[in-house]
Amino acid sequence: MSLFSNATAIDAAPAGGLDILRSVFGLDAFRGQQQEVVEHVMGGGDAVVLFPTGAGKSLCYQIPAIGRRGVGVVISPLIALMRDQVEALRQAGVKAAALNSSLSPDENRSVRQALRDGELDLLYVAPERLAAAGFLELLASVEIGLFAIDEAHCVSQWGHDFRPEYRELAKLRELFPHVPRVALTATADPTTRADLIERLGLEEAQLFISSFDRPNIGYSIVERANARAQLLDFLGRHKGESGIVYCLSRAKVEAIAEFLNDKGIAALPYHAGLDSSVRARNQDAFLKEDALCLVATVAFGMGIDKPDVRYVAHMDLPSSIEAYYQETGRAGRDGQPSEAWMCYGLSDVSQRRRMIAEGNAPDEIKRLENTKLSALLGVCETAGCRRQAVLAHFGEQHQGNCGNCDTCINPVDSWDGTEAANKVMSSIYRTGQRFGAAHVIDVVMGKVTEKVEKFRHQHLPVFGVGQDISVKTWRSVVRQLTAMGLVHVNHEAHGALYLDEGARAVFRGERTVTLRRDHERKKSDTNRALGSGEALSPEAEAVFERLRRKRRELASAQGVPPYVVFQDTTLRAMAQHKPATLDQLRALPGVGDAKLERYGTAFLAAIASAD
Repeated sequence: MSLFSNATAIDAAPAGGLDILRSVFGLDAFRGQQQEVVEHVMGGGDAVVLFPTGAGKSLCYQIPAIGRRGVGVVISPLIALMRDQVEALRQAGVKAAALNSSLSPDENRSVRQALRDGELDLLYVAPERLAAAGFLELLASVEIGLFAIDEAHCVSQWGHDFRPEYRELAKLRELFPHVPRVALTATADPTTRADLIERLGLEEAQLFISSFDRPNIGYSIVERANARAQLLDFLGRHKGESGIVYCLSRAKVEAIAEFLNDKGIAALPYHAGLDSSVRARNQDAFLKEDALCLVATVAFGMGIDKPDVRYVAHMDLPSSIEAYYQETGRAGRDGQPSEAWMCYGLSDVSQRRRMIAEGNAPDEIKRLENTKLSALLGVCETAGCRRQAVLAHFGEQHQGNCGNCDTCINPVDSWDGTEAANKVMSSIYRTGQRFGAAHVIDVVMGKVTEKVEKFRHQHLPVFGVGQDISVKTWRSVVRQLTAMGLVHVNHEAHGALYLDEGARAVFRGERTVTLRRDHERKKSDTNRALGSGEALSPEAEAVFERLRRKRRELASAQGVPPYVVFQDTTLRAMAQHKPATLDQLRALPGVGDAKLERYGTAFLAAIASAD
């Protein structure tokens, strides 16, 4: 059987990028800087592409690979990503294949032969493949159109997904000097960006930077109270939708998945401790089913291209803004309204700091990791726009008042916390900078506990100076002072708090401290605003559900995820416009020539049967 037996072949690839966009991918126009990148790479230029998730990075190398002579070699870090992209390309009529460890010997030989015979438009490989014996020699024997390095931040030790095998990719410049290279990532702060350019030898490449704003994603961050109840409340506004819940530990993944199933929410676990067959099965179910919650560690996600993920929830604090941005960015890749939600507490900060302290990284890396964690805390504790705070980390200015985050929908009150900061920092100092937040707060509030009596802290002048403020507020004060860097946590001393040098300026009256006032959100208003988007009419919604069933039926018969048949955005367009002919269907976004030929009649029949 031919390697491409499940693809409707493109007789002749059009020469122009826009022609390929229309005929293969069913789109009438490029978005943002896509066309500039495509034309530059098709002309033989090197490029570094920094676009947010969902901005269409893949087209920036897929179209040039189709349009240029030779095969486009794509270096991708995950087998799952290769599989999904190859299948989606074949559905669109593109001759694509992957070489990875999941192939049988016969399949491996078939792909290699197709490569030798010039039958491939795109070949996906893992970075380790480039170091395998004989593979570079094989590449040297064929015509190569371009090299695309996906998830390029993995090359940098400053990046959150560092992969040492990516370092080997620098040799491509020496071995194939006339082949254009394009490096792509959806997350790279200025430090990581500069490092990846240097590591890959792309100093002369043209840099394309798009806005990192994902306006379709609503951001919401809450202080942890009853985490499970808070999670249920959040998931209650995403019934019938797919999403991801991230947890820090494997044990917590298992526990939350079990809890959700007990509450009637279909959930599957995913973490590195599961048997590989179980992980593959659960991931496959998530990709192919329409309403499934995947509870996972960060082992899941990089490169996952499921477009209809409607929510991402974090039950624990991520490691950095970059990690938070990339993980939340797995929602709403199709541009439809989606939501990112997180609950966190001061214990998260202590745990993360301890993980950094106990890690094996050099001190320089540890300092950077602590700085990045502090930056994320700043996003959590900001009284301003969350989106503005996230984008500022990537060097991008945003005017704020985005209207799609919790702090903009329900603005946070602020208050002059200078006196409160003085009281709690004085308590930290007077108790010898040896105790955690709970004890320090007990002292400030004048609570006579066993530990207070043991250390005679009831006799300190700071004992009871903060009785006018609630325990909850004092916890918030400590958390915000930690986020500001005025207070630190000593993990080697069991979470003891100690003061930063900057505290002196507060004590001397040279610095004021403005704090956010935590209060109960107007939940219904926030939920309604974050979940808003252009809704289908009841009639169109019924057609949309019928089309989803048809899509699921066709995808199941082929053993592929539903979205590689058509994405939700295309089905929504069908439901709204109700095309009656193939020409009318072809005019909708996402309907290319190959898909029109393969699926057009079936979907027109489904639309007609809804009348």
